[in-house]
This record gives sequence, C-alpha cells and structure tokens, in this order.
Amino acid sequence: MINIVIFGAPGSGKGTQSDKIVDKYGFKHISTGDVLREEIKKGTPLGATAKQYIDQGQLIPDSLMVDILASVYDSLCPCEGVIFDGFPRTIAQAESLEALLQERGSQVSAMIDLDVPDALLVERLVNRGKTSGRADDNEATIMKRLDVYYKQTAPLIEWYKNEGKYRHVHGVGEIDQIFTDICAVIDKL
Repeated sequence: MINIVIFGAPGSGKGTQSDKIVDKYGFKHISTGDVLREEIKKGTPLGATAKQYIDQGQLIPDSLMVDILASVYDSLCPCEGVIFDGFPRTIAQAESLEALLQERGSQVSAMIDLDVPDALLVERLVNRGKTSGRADDNEATIMKRLDVYYKQTAPLIEWYKNEGKYRHVHGVGEIDQIFTDICAVIDKL
C-alpha cells in the first residue's frame, strides 16, 4: 500500500492535486481540513473545538488530530493507497503518523512537497476566499497561517529529507503539468 503525504503551504494546490491522484490511482484522500470543516458544519463538540483554533489561524492539538486521523484511516482501508492532505503539520505529528501506520503494518512512502512562492499563495487564497466563502481565506488570517506554516510545518521538509522520503515538485504553472510531475514521483514508488 502506498501512503503519500501531500505537502505545501496553504494555497499550494494540495487539494486540487489530491483529487487528480484519486482519479488516476484510486487512492483514498484524507484531507484534515475537510474532515474538520465537516465536523464544524455538523456542530459536533469536536467541530466547536476545532473552529476555535481554525478561526485564529492556529493548528489543532496533535492528540485530537491523531485520534481523528486513525478513525478515518481505518474506515478507508484496505485500499491501494492513501493521501494525507494537511497532516502532518509538525514533527510530532509526523512521528505520530509513522507510529499509527507502523501499528497497521505500513509506512509513509513519500512526502510530495508542492513548492509555491508566498506572493502566489496569498493571491490564490484570497481568490479562493471570494468563491468558497471560507472564513480563513482572508488576508489577515492567511498571513497568520503562513507564519504558522513556516514556524511549525516547514521543518518537516528536513525531517522527511532525513527519512529519505522527501520529493520536491514545483507547484507553479499549469495544473496538468504539476500533476505530471507528481505522477513521475508516484510511479517510482
């Protein structure tokens, strides 16, 4: 089974590319953002807790995310592969993900990093906010999210490099060309 961490700053195209991977390879997609937004929409206690963090541009506590992730992962498997979108976001979460997968006889196959310059990220997110209605896609929150990304999430690049699982993909240009580059990585796994 192939487990991929699709990685990048907010607005890098993780969701768009994950949808294309699902269509081509039949993998399952776990978007922690989608899972959390669904919980918020349902008005669950988890959703209410998550909303407080999200509205402030903060990360959800690790223990809460790992519990959610384990439940969703188990409900999707067995399958050909799983894309983790929006998780892990910290080294502690990466270690928790490795432990979770090892308990199930698996591991992360690769971390695919969609690299996009900040100015383009902000532009993409502001434009998405105009059409999606997502409360976190406004310029002030976007800047907080990018700050959190660089302080807490970007260190995962070095962590996955040390694990030998890091794969860089230039996340700028035509969506289909970016996807072709991603497929080149997946096809080698």
